Amino acid sequence: MTSSAKPTSDVLQEINRANAGMVEKLFRDLPVSSGTPDVAALMQIFVTADPRQLAKLRALEESFYRDHFALWGQLAAPVGDGAIPAAQADTRFAAAEWQLPFFQYLQQAYQLNAKFLLELGSLADLEPHARRRLQFQLRQLADAMAPNNYATTNPEVIKLAAQSGGESLAQGMKLLASDVARGRISMTDEQAFEVGRNLAVTPGAVVFENEVMQLIQYSPTTARVYETPLLIVPPFINKYYILDLQPENSFVRFCVEQGLSTFIVSWRNIPAELGHLGWNDYIEEGVLAPLQVIKAICGADKVNALGFCVGGTLLSCALAVMAARNDESVASLTLLATLLDFTEPGEISVFVDRAFVERNEQAFGESGAMSGSKLANTFAALRANDLIWHFVVNSYLKGKPPRAFDLLYWNADGSNLPGRLYAWYLRNMYLENNLKNPGRLEVCGVPLDLGAITLPAYILATREDHIVPWKSAHESAALLGGRTEFVLGASGHVAGIVNPAAKKRRHFWINASHDAHADADAWLVSATQQAGSWWPHWAAWLSSRSGERVPAADLGNAQYPAIEAAPGRYVREKSV
Repeated sequence: MTSSAKPTSDVLQEINRANAGMVEKLFRDLPVSSGTPDVAALMQIFVTADPRQLAKLRALEESFYRDHFALWGQLAAPVGDGAIPAAQADTRFAAAEWQLPFFQYLQQAYQLNAKFLLELGSLADLEPHARRRLQFQLRQLADAMAPNNYATTNPEVIKLAAQSGGESLAQGMKLLASDVARGRISMTDEQAFEVGRNLAVTPGAVVFENEVMQLIQYSPTTARVYETPLLIVPPFINKYYILDLQPENSFVRFCVEQGLSTFIVSWRNIPAELGHLGWNDYIEEGVLAPLQVIKAICGADKVNALGFCVGGTLLSCALAVMAARNDESVASLTLLATLLDFTEPGEISVFVDRAFVERNEQAFGESGAMSGSKLANTFAALRANDLIWHFVVNSYLKGKPPRAFDLLYWNADGSNLPGRLYAWYLRNMYLENNLKNPGRLEVCGVPLDLGAITLPAYILATREDHIVPWKSAHESAALLGGRTEFVLGASGHVAGIVNPAAKKRRHFWINASHDAHADADAWLVSATQQAGSWWPHWAAWLSSRSGERVPAADLGNAQYPAIEAAPGRYVREKSV
């Protein structure tokens, strides 16, 4: 650095302040509940009349102070007389620089403090939802206070700054300034990807569109295709191309290669003037209308249907509507990481209570759009170390631009939702869990009964899913009235779904001899682990329900001609 540059210590402090401001804004956008923060519930421990709780508190405090005194003693011991023991395994402190005595002490002290916070929260005498929210808040606090998140207590940052003559800090400030200007943390090299150039490039055409979606039909790559086409309904919270990333990990391309006539819904990024649209509109225009178009284009009597995440919830509601109308247009149902029973809805439930739902109902009323960027912040907070702090440290403190990663590019490319739809979904699914009860909900003029869906169903959950817990997906399968094939994949909500067969990675579990409606733990105990991706297993299941092979046809037809080449206009629209 030149003599006119700021001292390194000043730059470190400036980065810390800007870093804190950026993260404060991110968490300020989260949909937290109103009222007194739940951290105040910890005070109940100190005023409780229950002597058993007080005894637990005293034991926790004694252990906390004893461990800290021991750690201080080890730090003060002469060299060679007492070494600080190895810290608990934590990838945040894996670098060699953290093994220096002082920084070993910092990470050990942090781990003791974080452990104390989380155990203190477990003592709070609260009802289940309040306890879960308190534990979430304490975990956020514990994650935020880690010493690696701050320039002055991260030895990797200090060493890199010294080696680069402060250049790493200068680059970090530039990256931070860029992210502050855009109002969000960059998680990938956004210049490395472009929808239609190297993402969502499976050849096809938009053959139908309305105010909520475009329907894409993909060009066949086999001379003959199955006579029963496939409709894919992705989640409307993000863009559809999670299922059509790059050619080597595209689920859509895999479907086409299996000889399936494949169609997918590309949801519109809703403008504020369409914020009045609701769940009924998305069923009628986003599921039922495409089914009729597909039948007309392919000359088919039936269509196989697949839904992912909330797209699967929407699809299941549409099938219940069709059952009430005696419409037998769908031959089979596939649900990927989908909730129908919201009794245990995963970590997202920490944000949802009655006050939060009512506040959203008042805010949106009959119009307005729910910001896609706020939804993205919400999901990022559920995995703060991986999706927030990792990038804070590498980008702002070390000056390293994020690497190109297609999944994270997609993750940042959200969609605005109709506010009315969002509020209805929160109340009827997460808050009141109405869908599981036959006749509780009326949609499109008919009462919903998931048990009336008697189609063969393939239900895929993933074992490490924090958004759709696999046991909840298993319970959801029991609500359907047909024969169910339940399959459990490895990994999480996205990586467990996007698991290309060609890479032969991970594994999955099946249990052909067990009743999929029985207890989830019992199902897993007697399940068989299979190597590789679940994709070929699903393809074999679906092909047996897709009829005969017929000559492949051109895209669209006279009634529904191609409007534009895939991926279409809607997917390119950006959320706010």
